[in-house]
Amino acid sequence: MTVDIRAFTADELLRMPDDGWRYELVEGELRKMSPSGADHGSIAARIAARMLVHVEEQRLGGRVYVAETGFQLSRDPDTVLAPDAAYVVPERVVNTPKYFPGAPDIAVEVISPNDLYTEVAEKTACYLAAGTSAVVIVDPRRFTVQVHRKSGVTGVTDALTLAEIPGWSMTLDDIFTTVR
Repeated sequence: MTVDIRAFTADELLRMPDDGWRYELVEGELRKMSPSGADHGSIAARIAARMLVHVEEQRLGGRVYVAETGFQLSRDPDTVLAPDAAYVVPERVVNTPKYFPGAPDIAVEVISPNDLYTEVAEKTACYLAAGTSAVVIVDPRRFTVQVHRKSGVTGVTDALTLAEIPGWSMTLDDIFTTVR
């Protein structure tokens, strides 16, 4: 017997009916994601809100996105990921009703209680391979933050700063204030 496993496309993912779940697409494989916990949502919202306020107050341009935004990282087979928060520099911003065409410049992933570290590492590799400058991994289990770049990994010990958003920073205490 032959089993035919077909790859999904980004367009098919975009047209899927809302069944109460979130999905991502990795090399054509549809992946169902459980809803995130309250701590996860609070941390992601704090980071995205602080980024947005800073970008707007400083008139930096660019755009901040939240978890429901899909970024199409590759085609044929398609990969669409939705980071918990993201930033795209001004010269790359596009308006589209579809998924953002390409990788964000900054992707923030907050680890959920049901996430496996291997899955987070796979997503990080996908973002970096697609051109993301910095992948920020926030781990509420361990109260740690790491910044992954093609050049290596940096652990954050006091405040998270990202060169892609000039002048922006957020202390670890601010990031984890709602979960300590």
